[in-house]
Amino acid sequence: MWLARALRWLRRSQRELWESDEAHLAHELRSWAGSTPGTVLIAQAPLRHRVRLAGEIRRLTIKPGEPFEDLEGVLYDGSGEVRIVWLGRRSIPGVSVGSRLVVEGTIGETNGERWMIDPIFELASPNVP
Repeated sequence: MWLARALRWLRRSQRELWESDEAHLAHELRSWAGSTPGTVLIAQAPLRHRVRLAGEIRRLTIKPGEPFEDLEGVLYDGSGEVRIVWLGRRSIPGVSVGSRLVVEGTIGETNGERWMIDPIFELASPNVP
């Protein structure tokens, strides 16, 4: 019994030692997003259905437009990414690169890129691993 636990620990430690930082982050985010209640992974989220997703903001961009600017972010959960668009916003307090969010809305797709417009969202606790 203790030998089996020791071998599992050794395999996990070896994997963590040799995997890249990006792979480690993807694994951590996938684990966190998959354990967030009521959410699905981005790669498994169906199009044109209301879903809850959890992930980390990788990029934020302000898109100029008439009459208002839009704030666009890329949400990543280790399985995939989705572009989040907040219409008429230049910024949202607490939302920055590296922020973890839970968003709810309908996913669409254009030219192979998934997006969600004006989702309901909540900031995840910053001390969540």
